[in-house]
Amino acid sequence: MLVPCIDLQDGRAVQLVHGRKRRLAVDDVMGLVARFSVYPRLHVIDLDAAMRRGSNARLVRRVCRAARGAGMGVRVGGGIRTVARARRIAAWGAEKVIVGSAAFRNGRVNHAFLRRLVAVCGRRRVMLALDTERGRIVVRGWRERLHLEPRDVLAELEPYASEFLCTYVDTEGTMRGTNLDWFRSLRRATRLPITAAGGIRSQREIRALARMKMDAAVGMALYLGKIS
Repeated sequence: MLVPCIDLQDGRAVQLVHGRKRRLAVDDVMGLVARFSVYPRLHVIDLDAAMRRGSNARLVRRVCRAARGAGMGVRVGGGIRTVARARRIAAWGAEKVIVGSAAFRNGRVNHAFLRRLVAVCGRRRVMLALDTERGRIVVRGWRERLHLEPRDVLAELEPYASEFLCTYVDTEGTMRGTNLDWFRSLRRATRLPITAAGGIRSQREIRALARMKMDAAVGMALYLGKIS
């Protein structure tokens, strides 16, 4: 299944290359929500919150309300570092909260935080993000690389999530295609559902991921009209 992505920065929907260089920006965020309402799910990421450069909280809340009104399940991430924030976003109508950096502390799985998160929000509403660059998990807006590979921790994280969002940062926003072999290796490492992201540019890749029983989170290819 294709899952559209809306990444928010400075009140606009943007697409970045490798999470750094802005390739395009769309002012009409609510228009994008309407455009993507033909899909059953939507990912919304607050990049400013993820990078500690502000917040698009009001806009995220509007998107949640509009998407739910259109019958879409909304997954929200970006800067969710506390249980209180996760609970607040869930109360806005997010089907799942996406947690990445806060799942790790001192280079290891942050079990204490994740136990509190599950106790408050429920495991069903938690989606853990494992963003990877050059084989290692990256956190803090993809600025810090840990000495961990996703395969090292997927089983350890399973008790705290209903599914994973795995982004291949090496090709994120490049329109060069993604690394299907890497996703196959992840598929063997966990029994939980995985949503794949990072450079996905074609229906062929989406079909290949579907055969692995993975959804495909797509941004740039949708915005540029490469995938209808």
